[in-house]
Amino acid sequence: MGDNKREMKLGAFFMIPGHHVASWRHPESAAEQVQQFDLYKRLAETAEKGKFDMIFFADGYAVNDHHESTIEQTVTVRPDPLTLLSAISAVTNKVGLTATVSTTYNEPFHVARKFASLDHLSGGRAAWNVVTSSRDAEAQNFNKSKHPEHESRYERAEEFVDVVRKLWDSWEDDALQINRTTGRFADPSKVHEVNHKGKFFSVRGPLNVSRPIQGHPVIIQAGSSEAGRELAAKTAEVIFTAWQTLEEAQAFYQDIKTRLVKYGRSKDELKIMPGVFPIIGRTEEEASNKQQLLRELIPEKSGVALLSALISFDLSAFPVDGPLPDLPNIKNINGGKSRFKLLKDLAEREQLTIRQLYQQIAGARGHREIKGTPVQIADQLQEWFENGAADGFNIMPPYLPGGLEDFVELVIPELQKRGLFRKEYTGNTLREHLGLNRPTSTLLVNTKVGKLS
Repeated sequence: MGDNKREMKLGAFFMIPGHHVASWRHPESAAEQVQQFDLYKRLAETAEKGKFDMIFFADGYAVNDHHESTIEQTVTVRPDPLTLLSAISAVTNKVGLTATVSTTYNEPFHVARKFASLDHLSGGRAAWNVVTSSRDAEAQNFNKSKHPEHESRYERAEEFVDVVRKLWDSWEDDALQINRTTGRFADPSKVHEVNHKGKFFSVRGPLNVSRPIQGHPVIIQAGSSEAGRELAAKTAEVIFTAWQTLEEAQAFYQDIKTRLVKYGRSKDELKIMPGVFPIIGRTEEEASNKQQLLRELIPEKSGVALLSALISFDLSAFPVDGPLPDLPNIKNINGGKSRFKLLKDLAEREQLTIRQLYQQIAGARGHREIKGTPVQIADQLQEWFENGAADGFNIMPPYLPGGLEDFVELVIPELQKRGLFRKEYTGNTLREHLGLNRPTSTLLVNTKVGKLS
């Protein structure tokens, strides 16, 4: 099926104990271990065994309690990803470590320091998934009554990333001297204030951690709205995105790659990795049975609550076996605009009821669900990879640890056999895995920084 010289990038996307909304009810899930390190250690080691580029943890800053059934029937506890990845860095050697951190409810100095620390602790394997958050419930945990407007969040995010990068560059690569004979720990002429003053932030600097091993930890972004696309084209090095059809994914891929030009970036400087929810069986019948079991496990109330959260519109008052009601104009949606449009379009295209829609998206949440034998799963990944729709994929196991272990044991060998995926790591840092260059310090081009007095 074409030229195999280009290799897929693969991320292992962990929602614990699996991506399916009812994964915790699955008889093979590790639901009892969601707050125990042994589970995360096992998952990270499995991903590294499979030669994944990275593992990835989503995050949020509120319990979604708008519907009582959410707390009762879904997993709403999760450890802090940066704390968790710091521990995982000690039991892995190669796999990249990605944490989600919001620019809406943090400060640049904190974020720059934490990711620089993780990059040093892991030997250059850190990545930051930049999000702007999407819910009023999060705002209410940070002294606000309402979540900021969509455009404002992205404007803040752009400045936030700019400040973080300046802070990572506030120490030159050779600033640390550690010369016991002369008594010089660092060269002060190579440590700089950033003196940033913008619309949202005023930050003096420098950072109190030296420049990260990767120069900058890898920047990842997940928004597919117009504002999200622009932010990604300007700042991101990896995009996690959600599409249902090859044609939609191809259009997004072409759009993002074209936008890079105006920011002076090449197409290879940004990797596009759609989410994929694989249901793997050794036979087609086994895969179908696994899919049916997952759908049967969904409590009706939690299915409706999940769908309501994803489209930022409460569906609890509408007949579950009827169609979606008239929804607001996308301009009036202050949550995830791209996910709202994707799910609305899916329901209209396939004439789905509310129940049918939540059953279809209860695992992948709008990402692509694929089902079949290892050969069939590999075929579906290869089709998108070789036809201008993806540089790789973010794999979303239905339940854990079994869903990840199935992918590593059954699908990855098939991808390797086809020459589509590595058999061994050839580098040590996440940038090396992804084929991304180590960035030049902004200090070399930014004349506004100052030396320490």
